[in-house]
Amino acid sequence: MATLGFIGTGNMGGALARAACKRVPSDQVFLANRSEEKAKALAEELDCRVTDNAAIAQNADFIYLGVKPQMMADMLADIAPILAERESRFILVSMAAALTIADIQEMAGGTYPVIRIMPNTPSSIGEGMILYTCCKGITKTEEKLFLDSMGGAGRLAAIPENQMDVGAAVSGCGPAFVDLFIEALADGGVACGLPRKQAMEFAAQMVIGSAKLVLESGDHPGALKDAVCSPAGSTIQGVRALEKAGFRSAVMEAVIAAYERTKGMK
Repeated sequence: MATLGFIGTGNMGGALARAACKRVPSDQVFLANRSEEKAKALAEELDCRVTDNAAIAQNADFIYLGVKPQMMADMLADIAPILAERESRFILVSMAAALTIADIQEMAGGTYPVIRIMPNTPSSIGEGMILYTCCKGITKTEEKLFLDSMGGAGRLAAIPENQMDVGAAVSGCGPAFVDLFIEALADGGVACGLPRKQAMEFAAQMVIGSAKLVLESGDHPGALKDAVCSPAGSTIQGVRALEKAGFRSAVMEAVIAAYERTKGMK
């Protein structure tokens, strides 16, 4: 069984560590973080081990780089001498927005094997969408080990690296857009008399169910929308109000803005 080391246990690093511990023995998962207390708290929750960046760089088979893009160069520069001295094979797994495989290799000081991923926050509860791309040289066996270890996070999809940023604008940034939608739905319910707690529950469960219906039925969302819209009914009037307010255009613009910002970070 491969050992997994997580350098950075923030929102995404922590989410993936939780996912890993569903599939990998906890004594094979190692955590390091600038704030050791944060790493210790997560390690106690998951029953895995706390260590430091150097030990992970020296020993882990899969080294998850869970630091912010602007911090990546300095962090990799610190562990580069350790990576250079390693005799055993290792794979760097980067979740940093905008940084390419080539960027990570350059910062790490070698053409090391890299898997670039873009996860999202629902990965922490096993309902995530993880996009990934492997550099040349990653074997099918290594790819399968990666997929097996991350299977507890949700769905994983291979994607060409040149599509990673736009894919991330949909699935990586998307949870924030959906959270706004859920909050707005609940606010509408409260405005019409529902208790806040019930309104939030109704809205959130509706989104879960609607999303699963899209995935499991294979039907186009437009067809599923039409199935709810009875002639002269309530739903079509709500759809009309959304269209009048530019709902679909606003969502498209949000994705495009997120994509353009990611491209601008390079």
